[in-house]
Amino acid sequence: MKKLFAEFFGTFWLVFGGCGSAIFAAGIPDLGIGFAGVALAFGLTVLTMAYAVGHISGGHFNPAVSFGLWAGGRFPAKDLAPYIIAQCVGAIAAAGTLYTIAAGKAGFMIDNTKAGAFASNGFGAFSPDGYSLQSAFIAEFVLTLFFLLIILGATDKFANGKFAGVAIGLGLTLIHLISIPITNTSVNPARSLSQALFVGGEPLSQVWLFWVAPILGAIVAGIIYKTLLQNHDAA
Repeated sequence: MKKLFAEFFGTFWLVFGGCGSAIFAAGIPDLGIGFAGVALAFGLTVLTMAYAVGHISGGHFNPAVSFGLWAGGRFPAKDLAPYIIAQCVGAIAAAGTLYTIAAGKAGFMIDNTKAGAFASNGFGAFSPDGYSLQSAFIAEFVLTLFFLLIILGATDKFANGKFAGVAIGLGLTLIHLISIPITNTSVNPARSLSQALFVGGEPLSQVWLFWVAPILGAIVAGIIYKTLLQNHDAA
């Protein structure tokens, strides 16, 4: 249960900090943190929670990461469902908290006909810059693949584990710097689901892509690292 609570709180913080920065701080009148600030916020959530609770649960905070670590031989299949449930519950709780805060401002409403509404992900008309389903799928697949390669490499027993959180957090920042205009950046099915549930409409109907592409990318990364990159020599 401690591991599941760690995943709950870690994923809560990721969604609250990352999506919260997009909702409240990205583009307030005349002054905002912009795309770069949101990208950094997502990276900082993972970096801080990696050191806060990573030693308890492994610091996944993302169903795709759990699948990738499983494919890479680092995580047991029996723990996949409990971890993913804890991650999704944490993400939804964070989205609910964000909604409650946002609703405290006069005139607040979620326009589910607008790309990126409530920090949701999307493609086509719901991509921030109008990218197609194919482009969104490729971006989410490739970026999650490399995110898992970073995670698997940084946490390898031969790597300097003290800096793993920094590498992973900066990796997620870079991913957001690349792909916010494409999909509003997911690479995390729980993060996509939580926002889409509150937005509804077309963004909710598109959430399947933000489960399928990241999970497939993560699994491929796990196989690549295990078969082509991992040092199997004795320590």
